Amino acid sequence: MAKTPVIAIVDDDEGVRTSLASLVRSIGYEAQAYASGMDFLQQAPGDDPACMIADVQMPLISGDELQARLVAAGRHFPIIFMTAFPSENVRQRVMAAGAHCYLGKPSSGDEIIRCLEEALAGDAP
Repeated sequence: MAKTPVIAIVDDDEGVRTSLASLVRSIGYEAQAYASGMDFLQQAPGDDPACMIADVQMPLISGDELQARLVAAGRHFPIIFMTAFPSENVRQRVMAAGAHCYLGKPSSGDEIIRCLEEALAGDAP
């Protein structure tokens, strides 16, 4: 039996974490929520998630800094970025570093699900 994919959700907004976790669970995946990039780095289990949904602007370390630390550590898995403050510079940087999607907030559940399904299927953005 195949293991249920785990989706890590990293966002400093509790409401966003809760709603994304509910969305992820509603389509059959396991959700693990973290209040910051540092929480993920310190608390995540040894197995990497199948995919991560991360905010860009967070205290302590930004989403793109979290991505850079993961890449530097050799941890590669799809990352979907979401931000209320989209920037073309940040979008280009995170996509060049391997992000799967870069979405503005708010995004529709359908758009998030589309990005997540594509990322899990290994489809190019």
